[in-house]
Amino acid sequence: MKIILCGAGGRMGKVCSDIIASGFCGATLAAAVDLQKPELDCPAYTSLSEVTEDADILIDFSHHSATDSILSFAKARHLPVVIATTGQTDEEKDNIRAASADIPVFFSGNMSIGIALLISLAKKAASVFPDADVEIVETHHNRKLDVPSGTALMIAEGIREARGEGEFVIGRHTHGKRTEGEIGIHSLRLGNVVGVHEIRINTGTQTLTLKHEAHDRALFAEGALTAAAFLCEQKAGLWNVNDLFG
Repeated sequence: MKIILCGAGGRMGKVCSDIIASGFCGATLAAAVDLQKPELDCPAYTSLSEVTEDADILIDFSHHSATDSILSFAKARHLPVVIATTGQTDEEKDNIRAASADIPVFFSGNMSIGIALLISLAKKAASVFPDADVEIVETHHNRKLDVPSGTALMIAEGIREARGEGEFVIGRHTHGKRTEGEIGIHSLRLGNVVGVHEIRINTGTQTLTLKHEAHDRALFAEGALTAAAFLCEQKAGLWNVNDLFG
């Protein structure tokens, strides 16, 4: 599996390139792209438009603002693409969905099998306790840009799907009193925390707490590479972590 890696010079891109170098999933780097040309044992570029090497798939660990250009390149080359960034705007998400009509696209707020299981458990709990108060608390390092995390939104969307309704309340800046069925989401930014997601479900007589904690960013790179291997075997469509581990 030959990979074009975008964002190769960033924190996650470096982790991903190291894992590729270890032979994970039989992957190799066809080319690496970053605004600061990365120093790797493969062709390296500062712009995706410069890449001419043959590849099986593209993995993006750059920034959500590059989503449209990544999709355009992938469609032109008929390449599957794993979008491993978060924080996409509504317009960018619409473009992802549109591109998936032409090429296989893997897009998920989190690449972790543990998160997939957490969401499954949260949906089950929400169906068992449909009237319970639900609050999601996510914690990440102090350099993370998007708020709330893509994973927290995935969890909230799963709970809303299980209930059939539910307004998302991001923080409590304007009011403290809960409204019926709302799903609260809170964000903490601390030090070098990789990622912690906690769901508290309170019925008034009992509280169920579900929690996932990531200890190493390699978790997400391994997930992206596993997704890439999966996507290379798929037809055009939009895929996510639930498809990968379901």
